Amino acid sequence: MTIFEDVESEVRSYCRNWPVVFDTAKGARLWDTDGNSYLDFFAGAGALNYGHNPEPLKRKLLEYLSRDGITHGLDMYTTAKGEFLKTFREKILGPRGLDYKVQFPGPTGANAVESALKLARKITGKEAMVNFTNAFHGMTLGALSVTGNSMKRGGAGIPLVHSTPMPFDNYFDGKVPDFLWFEKVLTDTGSSLNEPAAVIVETVQGEGGINPARIEWLQGLADLCKRHDILLIVDDVQMGVGRTGPFFSFEAAGIEPDIVTISKSISGYGLPMALVLIKPEHDVWGPGEHNGTFRGHNPAFVTGTEAIHQFWSDDTLERDVVRKGEKVEEAFNRIVADTKSTELTAKGRGLARGLQFAQEEQAAKVCAAAFERGLLMETSGPQSEVMKILAPLTITDDELDEGLAIVAESVKAVTSGG
Repeated sequence: MTIFEDVESEVRSYCRNWPVVFDTAKGARLWDTDGNSYLDFFAGAGALNYGHNPEPLKRKLLEYLSRDGITHGLDMYTTAKGEFLKTFREKILGPRGLDYKVQFPGPTGANAVESALKLARKITGKEAMVNFTNAFHGMTLGALSVTGNSMKRGGAGIPLVHSTPMPFDNYFDGKVPDFLWFEKVLTDTGSSLNEPAAVIVETVQGEGGINPARIEWLQGLADLCKRHDILLIVDDVQMGVGRTGPFFSFEAAGIEPDIVTISKSISGYGLPMALVLIKPEHDVWGPGEHNGTFRGHNPAFVTGTEAIHQFWSDDTLERDVVRKGEKVEEAFNRIVADTKSTELTAKGRGLARGLQFAQEEQAAKVCAAAFERGLLMETSGPQSEVMKILAPLTITDDELDEGLAIVAESVKAVTSGG
């Protein structure tokens, strides 16, 4: 591994926690160059909702490449993009009664967020944004301005302005009524709050510590935005594409955001791809006003189309994610009940789950113990105090049981000093 230490930047992170050289992967498993197997409860930070190298998607991709299908196309019309748009409209938007125009902003979630913020300012003519405590929206400057984590914000090297944080759901442990401060400063002419163009929110904060917003809180936020003529942006980069059960994480709340950002698993294969969904009346972009060299990644259109056909032609996957999420919740509740030496809190929704440790450093120790036992997990939260799992949605019950047993064993080993 000296080549990585000698040549690669010190900015590398995940590899420091998993110091092996990975070589192959299939489904919910990876193998290193020594042939050791690792169960994956990380799934590319949510970019591999259907696991590694799903066979139907791989076949379509290889067929497309073997016939010299267009790979790079900017925003030119291609058969691959046309098929994706048609399939997305017919199987995702239409059945949900949603009417959105689709923008391809560039290949990452941060590209999508930057686009959404720029568009909201163009629509409204206002500069200010409202974000939430512990939010994470990306590492570029605009996305960082609406991100909460001080370490990540500090990397910008310049002041991050034009955004005002508000308390996310349960930030005050239920001691303060929802939106008390937000509504007060909106209506108080002495509050100094700049009138916001938009509010940007995650329905479940992933990097912020697996913090799920209650359905009624999301509904209240949508109502507040409507009453005050503020655009609502839902960042579904990590929690969309089935991570919480439904394709869009906001479906359960019955709300319709003005703008939605999607990336990570939308290609279905871990290929770079991102979308911005825009209500038609808000699609005020001029041609080329926001662009990017890699906004038309056609192999991702191919696998993204097939992923929708394979997994979203009915509600089988959605119901399975909810069922598996309940299975994880039960297992985590047992771990909480069985752990006497420290306070644990089980958190999450669907297959985005976490265990929060009162002794913050123990979360990373549990992840390290799990890696020693052949399981990949990461931490999240402002102090890395949450042990976070994002297993592939297609993981088998046996694999899920195997991983949860490792989690329980690792928690016990760390909290009991064993």
